[in-house]
Amino acid sequence: MAFDSHVVTLVEVAARLVNHLTSGWSAGQEVAAPQGAARVTGTAEALGGDGRRTPRVSPAEADALAGHAASFRAVFEAVHEDDVASAVVLLNTALAATGARPQLDPLPEGGGWHVHFHGSDDSLAVGWAAGCTAGLALAVGSDLAGRLGVCGAERCDRVFVDLSRNAGRRFCSTACQNRTKTAAYRARR
Repeated sequence: MAFDSHVVTLVEVAARLVNHLTSGWSAGQEVAAPQGAARVTGTAEALGGDGRRTPRVSPAEADALAGHAASFRAVFEAVHEDDVASAVVLLNTALAATGARPQLDPLPEGGGWHVHFHGSDDSLAVGWAAGCTAGLALAVGSDLAGRLGVCGAERCDRVFVDLSRNAGRRFCSTACQNRTKTAAYRARR
């Protein structure tokens, strides 16, 4: 099984929400979860990208998605620790809470249909939370769970989706990879 483009988008957005909206470590620097206007901006940036327009996000929607980002982080961490059973409990709880449901929608190019995931209402926060939760559930419920990762660099806990051919990605970014390799080189000298 391989990720289809819609599932990839949902799982990558989930990872961006975690990385933009949760506190922890990033490339050796401690980061705090953004508040107020910074949370709204971070949420909009996480939802935009990949050719999609950056949506307008209200403070309430940003707050709601920040809560979901915390649960997404717990899913990535559980999978990273090979505790898939805990990830499943978290995802099943989130699927029920968001009312995630599949729906066939027409492709924008005309002709054909695509399965999208919707929430219990059409609000931005519930819709994205339901979609991201369903995308993570599809990954965890298949042989692709190992593609969800937490950065292996010291003092970094950002998450990533490994789309490499050999499923060998260990770092959230090239910066963390380079930092780790430089530290290893210096330690050998």
